[in-house]
Amino acid sequence: MSVTVEQVLAALSGVKDPATGREIVADQVSDVRIDAAGEATFRIDLISPGFPLRDALEASVRAALAARNLRGTIEWGLKVPQKPARQDLNRLPTVKNILAVAAGKGGVGKSTVSVNVATALHRLGAKVAILDADIYGPSVPKMLGTPERETSTTLAGDRISPALYRGIPVMSVAFFVEPGNAVVWRGPMIHKLLKQFLEDVDWGEIDYLIVDLPPGTGDAQLSLAQLIPITGSIMVTTPQEVALIDVRRAVNMFNKLEVPVVGVVENMSYYVCPSCGHHDAIFASGGGAALARELGVELLGQVPIDNKVSYGGESGVPVVEGAPASEQAKALTSVAARAALALSKLSATGPKRSSLLRTVT
Repeated sequence: MSVTVEQVLAALSGVKDPATGREIVADQVSDVRIDAAGEATFRIDLISPGFPLRDALEASVRAALAARNLRGTIEWGLKVPQKPARQDLNRLPTVKNILAVAAGKGGVGKSTVSVNVATALHRLGAKVAILDADIYGPSVPKMLGTPERETSTTLAGDRISPALYRGIPVMSVAFFVEPGNAVVWRGPMIHKLLKQFLEDVDWGEIDYLIVDLPPGTGDAQLSLAQLIPITGSIMVTTPQEVALIDVRRAVNMFNKLEVPVVGVVENMSYYVCPSCGHHDAIFASGGGAALARELGVELLGQVPIDNKVSYGGESGVPVVEGAPASEQAKALTSVAARAALALSKLSATGPKRSSLLRTVT
């Protein structure tokens, strides 16, 4: 039987991406080839790294081919979608998606989640960068260890090259403040610094910019929402009610700023005894899941408490890289994949933000 490229495309024409509901032939299928034995080989670009629905998509593809007595080999690729920004927010034209990592209060592991999500996405094949927007307590550089390249300005002096940690560009106020010195700035100074980090830094072509926000609700969050099109945010919390109360306030702020909250990460969810495997809910249980249901968003993951995570932060080797087989690393990698999928779905299908943000002060 002679097989043609047109027959393969016709067979795949009804297959839809389970994440977006759009037919994959439109912009995800490419490079269809037929070998001498009549078997097809083609590329399918996934919309996010570590695509959690890949098995479902593959099953649909193979069923569609089998229905027409065709066989094929799939070569998986990655093409992260991008929604064009409003002109007044288009300060990062080379960045496809911006993920803000936020927390209602300090001490819940927000920066740990930021660093590990960025590292996990990088390991999954995405182009990732980190903006450490925690002006008063920048900790991202410490958590990433020794940079391959320090931050610097170009010869012309008008562009800043971010520091590079294991292939991940990073910008932080920590690079410009003497160690141990406090940053004592008012809101306008924070706005000016963040604007410079966004407009003057040569970020390069990036799929996901991870923004580590300060805890709570303040000037940095408002400035960033007014300066750039944040694709979505994730809220980091611990299970106890006192942390959840503060998260609700932060979510209310993001709703006013028209920044979608795509999910909740419950950090320090439980402790696993290394001897017997018993799970102990040290900080209560179920808070993150209840909050996600209340907000109508996804519980992206529950990260167990363990010294592997804190050691990774202290040593400059995030746990997803230093102990990738650990339960903590697997949970954080799953968080990264699910968050990336949520952002890609928003970029591919979500509504544009309105002009209401202009009035927020």
